[in-house]
Amino acid sequence: MRLLILGGTGPTGIKTIEEALAASHTVVIYARSPGKIPDAIATDPAVTIVEGQLTDREKLTEAMQGVDAVLSALGPLGPFHPSDTPLAHAYSLVIDAMKKQNVARLIALGTASMKDEHDRFSIAFSALVNSVAIFARGAYKDVVAIAEVIKSEGAELQWTIARVPVLTNHDTKEVVAGYVGDGKTKTTLARAGFAHFVVTELEKGEWYQKIPMISSP
Repeated sequence: MRLLILGGTGPTGIKTIEEALAASHTVVIYARSPGKIPDAIATDPAVTIVEGQLTDREKLTEAMQGVDAVLSALGPLGPFHPSDTPLAHAYSLVIDAMKKQNVARLIALGTASMKDEHDRFSIAFSALVNSVAIFARGAYKDVVAIAEVIKSEGAELQWTIARVPVLTNHDTKEVVAGYVGDGKTKTTLARAGFAHFVVTELEKGEWYQKIPMISSP
């Protein structure tokens, strides 16, 4: 497949690119700062880099041409994240570009701040979400808004939101997928595990229009 990857200059995005390339996919990286992409990736013949902003509708639509699916590792900027939900606005433009280029598949990173009817109460996850809502209000608002945009504006797309807990740099690719408070999912996930889940889900399509919680075992 030919994949458009967003958020590809961050540590989670880089892992996702590496996993996609290892699975023999070709990759288009849409990035504001292409210089942050490691040389080993930037020089790979299976990689195309498009420099652009997430606010540029025309450039996003151009980058989407000939793409089979979009994988996004976009995430909020922590306690200093802007309060005007920039990522949710970006997803609105991404979805519009997908529709224009007839791209149906979207797999995006989310967090436990996004609620799902299958979730159950969990003290650990409640503490995580509440701390974000209090100390990183802008990030919390944007993450919640992302889910609303994908569900509403992308209603006819084959989307999946892979919700993640605290991300780590461990090398394990093992992933448990379920829901908050189900007794299986835990509060940490290796970035390598996120990448593996996303690329595997791209091939299997087990979580269409669902927002599973994923974690390391």
